[in-house]
Amino acid sequence: MENQDINEESINNQEDTNIQNEAATEENVTAKPTAEELLAEEKDRYIRLYAEFENYKKRTSKEKMEFFQYANQDMMISMLGVLDDFERAIKEIAKNGNAADLQGVELIYNKFKNKLTEKGLKAMEVRAGDSFNVDFHEAITQIPAPSEDLKGKIVDVIETGYTLGDKVIRFAKVVTGN
Repeated sequence: MENQDINEESINNQEDTNIQNEAATEENVTAKPTAEELLAEEKDRYIRLYAEFENYKKRTSKEKMEFFQYANQDMMISMLGVLDDFERAIKEIAKNGNAADLQGVELIYNKFKNKLTEKGLKAMEVRAGDSFNVDFHEAITQIPAPSEDLKGKIVDVIETGYTLGDKVIRFAKVVTGN
């Protein structure tokens, strides 16, 4: 019986020692990090924050540039009607008008068109025989193609299309052959 008591006491002591060792291990795991570890952690946070801020600056700068580029889009669209009227007037004056009147209207037209071009407006280059592209052209109607090579292609341009920067603000209105 005495041996049994000693064995139990020995087992209890081992359990107490194991519990103390586990507590000591937990303390070591939860112990405060060293200064170098703290420095590395703060440096990592700083680098990430700096990168986020740089991305924010680039994104807002890009958004601001796009805003200024397309801010006058509505005004440009409304001016396209005036530009079309000038083109029609020049054609009519050229047919049966005075040469001096034609020259005056052309000067005003060119000045107006140049100012719009300075602001980023570009006329689309569309000619009869070009391939039809839904990204740039709007088909008004289809007619029987005058020749085989014009099938599925542009036969006539009714209204000029325009872009502002890289964005189409008015599709070219065209007649296609079928």
